[in-house]
Amino acid sequence: MLTTTPQPIQLSDYKAPDFLIATTELDFDLAPETTRVTARLTITRNAAYLGANDAPLVLMGERLKLLSVTLDGQPVTDYTLTDETLTLASVPDSFTLETEVEINPLGNKTLEGLYMSSGRYCTQCEAEGFRKITYYLDRPDGLSKYRVRIEAPKAGFPHLLSNGNLLETGDLDGGKHYALWEDPFFKPCYLFALVAGELDVLEDSLTTMSGRKVELKIYVDTGMRDRSLYAMDALKRSMLWDEQVYGREYDLDLFMIVAVRDFNFGAMENKGLNVFNASLLLADPTTATDMDYERIESVIAHEYFHNWSGNRVTCRDWFQLCLKEGLTVFRDQGFSADQRGHAVARIKDVRALRARQFPEDSGPLAHPVRPSSYVKIDNFYTATIYEKGAEIVGMLKTFVGPATYRQALDHYFATNDGTAATLEDFLAAFEAVTGDDFSPWLQWYTQAGTPRLHVTSAYDANSKTLTLSFTQATAPTPGQPEKSALPIPIRFGLLTAEGEKQMFTRDGILAAESLFILRDASAELTLNDVKHAPVLSILRHFSAPVVLTVEEPTSHAFARFKGDSDPFNRWEAAQGLAKAIILSETPDEDLIDGFAQGLEASLLDEDLDHAFKALIMGLPTESDLAQSLSPIDPAFIHRNRKAFKTALSLRLYETVHGLYTSLTPAETFSPDADAAGTRALRNALLDLMLAGHNRGAENATSVNLAFRHFETASNMTDMVGGLVALMHVQDRPYKDALDIFYARFKHEPLVIDKWFALQAGCAHPDTLARVRTLSQHPDFDAKTPNRWRALVQSFANNQSAFHAPDGSGYDFLVDQVLEVDAFNPMTAARLVEPLSRYRVYAEPYRTNMKKALQTITLSPDLSKNVLELATKALAD
Repeated sequence: MLTTTPQPIQLSDYKAPDFLIATTELDFDLAPETTRVTARLTITRNAAYLGANDAPLVLMGERLKLLSVTLDGQPVTDYTLTDETLTLASVPDSFTLETEVEINPLGNKTLEGLYMSSGRYCTQCEAEGFRKITYYLDRPDGLSKYRVRIEAPKAGFPHLLSNGNLLETGDLDGGKHYALWEDPFFKPCYLFALVAGELDVLEDSLTTMSGRKVELKIYVDTGMRDRSLYAMDALKRSMLWDEQVYGREYDLDLFMIVAVRDFNFGAMENKGLNVFNASLLLADPTTATDMDYERIESVIAHEYFHNWSGNRVTCRDWFQLCLKEGLTVFRDQGFSADQRGHAVARIKDVRALRARQFPEDSGPLAHPVRPSSYVKIDNFYTATIYEKGAEIVGMLKTFVGPATYRQALDHYFATNDGTAATLEDFLAAFEAVTGDDFSPWLQWYTQAGTPRLHVTSAYDANSKTLTLSFTQATAPTPGQPEKSALPIPIRFGLLTAEGEKQMFTRDGILAAESLFILRDASAELTLNDVKHAPVLSILRHFSAPVVLTVEEPTSHAFARFKGDSDPFNRWEAAQGLAKAIILSETPDEDLIDGFAQGLEASLLDEDLDHAFKALIMGLPTESDLAQSLSPIDPAFIHRNRKAFKTALSLRLYETVHGLYTSLTPAETFSPDADAAGTRALRNALLDLMLAGHNRGAENATSVNLAFRHFETASNMTDMVGGLVALMHVQDRPYKDALDIFYARFKHEPLVIDKWFALQAGCAHPDTLARVRTLSQHPDFDAKTPNRWRALVQSFANNQSAFHAPDGSGYDFLVDQVLEVDAFNPMTAARLVEPLSRYRVYAEPYRTNMKKALQTITLSPDLSKNVLELATKALAD
């Protein structure tokens, strides 16, 4: 293991850089193992320190072979070089520094800095990858203007791309050529990008709201041009939406996207040259599911929206990461809601938040949205930063209203354009347009943990008044034993016992829905003119990221399930009832019957769209159920959930089968929301039918139906839907379908990722053995992040298979993490988290998970990334 303990970087130690780099000129002479990078930097001492600071110039650099250093044209030999820095002890207040280094892109398997992917050069500089390209002030508050010259052999590298606008191209001796790029906007080095190689290009254009024509280009693998058509369509819709909703216009003459196969992230918002993981860009009906289309649309929007919330206004330091990521996630969620339907989009957003962020917030890796320290910033690209960060922005919008929110964002962008900002700057924009104090909202950013909101009610039938009592509490988290009360926006309504909307009066205003801001640990609210004993509909549209408990009889949950006008709370009622049934020690047949009747009513309700019906059919996942059980017993959860689903299948078979057969597949594929919703419902119905296999006379009919569904599918969504349904059967039908799937798509890397993931995610006792075999498959390569995640991460997310009582699932994960940590620490570290919450598991899981973490920490040559997370997980 590491012999020295890495020292954390503290937010409290922040100081502005000693030096500023006004212009950055980079020359790249590309060669697979001996790329030469010449950097000419115009540097001045920060004006804040003139006359009071003679600090040395310290530039960051890793894995660089330094060839030369000159200062104002004169060679420099008096410098100090370490594995991570280049230091010049004495420099003037203004000077030009030139360095030349040699790097090895082909040997760079970290996928940070400049590396090669499928024979092409590519960069990834966020968060600290630029220091693997050249010596530099690698920090987000170092803004500079860039001019970049790229030189490479013309054969094999016809496209030479970088940020900004293309100034010049030309041929050179020896079969080489060059391209010269200039970005007119100041940017931090983490937004630098370079791509060079053989690529197909899809071209289009868009005229902005001010009448400027912007050229649009998407670069993809040769032969994949048509699979980028949907991405181009999503890009154009994103650009128009950002103009209409936020007033944000694109600012360069050219916008480019490049798809690469090997990428640690989903995508990267480099100024004018977004780099995407191919899995989030390429799509056609035969190789991409509806979920793929939806994610492509969302991520295209996210990275484009970063042009303002991240690029034009960037973050001062990495502690402010949520300033760009949380805000941009909220913006892309708004876009997706407008494209896909607000109710369905909100449910999916909350489902993702609870699956990823809530467990993070309640475990040893819990951290504030703005952390106070880190060892490796790579470890803080988390659901807390992104999804919880987005929820805070959403609460602010709920609090001030849509019109004031837009004014605040306009003020924020206008005031901070071209700067590296902080969360305080963001909240100051709301203060500027409202005149209110927003400092209490900063607590949401600085305090870790998920608040628990408890609601009770007292109804007086004589006076027709209802008193609501709210209390909040947040459990201690590592480093924060004491918690403050937070402002919590609580959107609520009242229903009748039959689930119908009920009016009430608050502060003299008659309403069907109202907003209450809980600012203290507890508060009461009295409503008048409540004619009937009410059913509460609290936290409508999930107005705050909290865990809600309401003291009420079960009948009230059934009333919301039956007819709450708020789609989120109707879905939430179904989820809550399902959890109560699954987690009970003994089956309650009356509750199961009631749930089945409620679900049947929803499925037959013609006023509900297909996408919502598919969602309300989805039972809580085993991970979600684990959050409501203490201690967590994965075997108990899996057994009870499976039994409940089987019971529903048997009770609803005729209804489900009839509805399935009525949904005839469309003759032509469309990725739009309505068509995707119909496919989602049809596949959910098939899955529920198969859940009752071997328990009724319909078994053979259902299996044949599922196999035919798979075999005759004209799109990837239905093929995967058939495979998922056949998982209930296993044996020959499932195995035959897997063989057919592989034979048909063995030359399609992104589809074979699905083949690996489906098998790793199968809830079956033989899954670990299958996963071990797949890890030796000729198509498995741990150095390809997409493939490794498809197998290993899918398995780690498979609650019943991963949590084997003998610890064998944990042992497999440890072996995989340590193997990948040797060359790609960022990717490896992300799979420490499934072991981190061992304290809340029952035995023998708890002991075995802890032992697995200890094995990781005792490994020699462990990266800082993995060591930081593993030691935090084990800390007392």
